[in-house]
Amino acid sequence: MPGIWETHMNFSLRSRSLFKTIAVVLALALPTALAISSADARVGGGGSSGSRGSRTYSAPPSTTTAPGSASQFNRTYTQPGPGMNSAASAPARGGLFGRAGGFMGGLAAGFLGAGLLGMLFGGGLFGGLGGLSSILGLIIQIALVVLVVRLAMSWWQRRHTPQAAYANAEAGAGSGPQPNQRGGLGGGLGGFGFGANANNAPLEIKPDDYEAFERLLGDVQTAWSNEDVAKLHTLATPEMVSYFEQDLAQNRARNVVNKVTGVKLLQGDLAEAWREGETDYATVALRFALTDKTLDRNSGTVVAGSEQPGEVTEVWTFARRPGSGWELSAIQQTN
Repeated sequence: MPGIWETHMNFSLRSRSLFKTIAVVLALALPTALAISSADARVGGGGSSGSRGSRTYSAPPSTTTAPGSASQFNRTYTQPGPGMNSAASAPARGGLFGRAGGFMGGLAAGFLGAGLLGMLFGGGLFGGLGGLSSILGLIIQIALVVLVVRLAMSWWQRRHTPQAAYANAEAGAGSGPQPNQRGGLGGGLGGFGFGANANNAPLEIKPDDYEAFERLLGDVQTAWSNEDVAKLHTLATPEMVSYFEQDLAQNRARNVVNKVTGVKLLQGDLAEAWREGETDYATVALRFALTDKTLDRNSGTVVAGSEQPGEVTEVWTFARRPGSGWELSAIQQTN
């Protein structure tokens, strides 16, 4: 009988330790999830969606407006094909924080292994690390839980992202960033910069085109806020409209509506422009002001976002086919 009671007590201790660990993970993950949902309210879901023709899996050149890199697409109909760079050819990142190795990778694996051994032998998830009753031990435990949560979120994102990685655009294929372009409201037309190299791309982008891009920026946001799918069909490609419809359906299921107002272009410049067959493409970096808030459909209460205006920098790609005007083909976030 003492053996049975001892086994029962050890099992209870392990269960309580496991429950505590789960509670800590949930406590850390919930605010992160709420923050993500709040940031993803605006048109496009705060992600990267759409297609850029044969350059869907190529990184658009950086510009003055968006000096960093553009995120790879979370949602796209375009499948990798010949001439498109895939993740299989991309080397694994090494160094201090490398995925496939490095100091931090080995250290994290050691901590995790020690925790699993501690859990196996009745000391709880972090029992194998020993002597973590001090404040320093608590900090290490929290850091490990955060690491596990981040790894899980990264894995989930990779599962829902096309298996491709960006590579540099091929030499001579389209225009690069426009180094002499002027930004801000005072430079160029409506916030777009026009420098000496603005028209050196294989496809010439004229002032009327920039005006169309700025107009589409506002019209798409307005149609999105009004949940006007018919209007969106006149402003964006069928692929982009399908993503908008999915996001709007999710908002209706949550009984909320997203309102984006006060959209004003602050700065914009051309990343590249090219022609594929009969279709013209232009990728531009846009920095614009907006007020982004999500309201409860019944009460009108703000449940996410803010009444205060903010700024967003995104990379938009527009497509134009013979006999029609420019339409939104892709939205990418900047890193």
